[in-house]
Amino acid sequence: MADTMKEVTLADLDALEIGAAILGTGGGGNPYIGKLRVREELRKGRKIPVIPLAELPDDALVVSLGGIGAPVVGVEKIEQGEECLRALRAVEQEVGRKVDALISAEIGGANAMEPMLTAAQAGLPVVDGDGMGRAFPEMQMITWSIYGQRSAPAAMADEKGNVVVFRETPSDKWLEDLARASVVVMGAAAGLAQAPMRGEFVKRAAIPGTVTQARNLGRAVLDANRDHRDPVQAVIDHEGGRLLMTAKISDLERHLKGGFAVGHLKLEGFGDFQGDSGKINLQNEFLIFARNGVVEVCVPDLIVVLDADTGHPITTEMLRYGQRIAVLGLPCHGLLRTPEALAVVGPAAFGYPDVTFAPMETKEGTG
Repeated sequence: MADTMKEVTLADLDALEIGAAILGTGGGGNPYIGKLRVREELRKGRKIPVIPLAELPDDALVVSLGGIGAPVVGVEKIEQGEECLRALRAVEQEVGRKVDALISAEIGGANAMEPMLTAAQAGLPVVDGDGMGRAFPEMQMITWSIYGQRSAPAAMADEKGNVVVFRETPSDKWLEDLARASVVVMGAAAGLAQAPMRGEFVKRAAIPGTVTQARNLGRAVLDANRDHRDPVQAVIDHEGGRLLMTAKISDLERHLKGGFAVGHLKLEGFGDFQGDSGKINLQNEFLIFARNGVVEVCVPDLIVVLDADTGHPITTEMLRYGQRIAVLGLPCHGLLRTPEALAVVGPAAFGYPDVTFAPMETKEGTG
């Protein structure tokens, strides 16, 4: 990609906010708040260099970090601002050395911004990639875990000053369960840093170029609105996706359960989809889309909800009855489609054993 990011600038932030929220499939935390926090760091004169994945040294130590909790909480419970920095310092203390770079656990929503915020505070670069290519609700659903990295020792920090270190766990699912129990006590929002990874592993396991992808995707939406073109079509064209439905939200159920926002939304079609009914199931992120009772797209492919007029993404916590939306399906990266990945991020892993993942076509035209 010719227009690869080398540094995060103030001019990038509006586009990053939009692109990260689209790729977040409803989750990852409120991207507007994440944007504001990064903007304040840049206004202080701090820099956020971006390292292309291919240029990452094999022996570099890279820490994956992000927020953990329920996205709906992030609107009302504003972070203190250094949660992930304190978690990072706790991991460094545990392993006995400083790290060389940071990478996003998930490119979705505010979690795209968390490594940028912490990088600015710590004087570190961020890697142009992430561990999901989207957002998922649980930490073992990350490519690092899927392809062999153990996430402990890991650390969590909240806005009250609490820091919890997980020195050793039998598996990353145990780490997820312990961290989820902790974050409930912390008020359903905290920062989490995972065990350092070698650059050589990150280059193999990361979804590549997703920071640049998020920025460029957001630019496509902004440019389409400025030029009076269809912004929904701009997203489809940029990501090789397809329009699943234009609809009004006719019913919305959303509640907190075990540190997650869970529920569903029911849809009434309009335009070309007049007379159709739809349903989206969610657990922080949008998981399953069905039209007229038939599942059309499911995890790990991306289900995206956009404002039908502006093409701006609507995250889980901002869903409202009566909203007019466009539902898109976008193909996920190939690293999420392997048998070992589907065992962790396929529909059965979310409690839908009867749903079979049927991959969307990718940009290259392969399923």
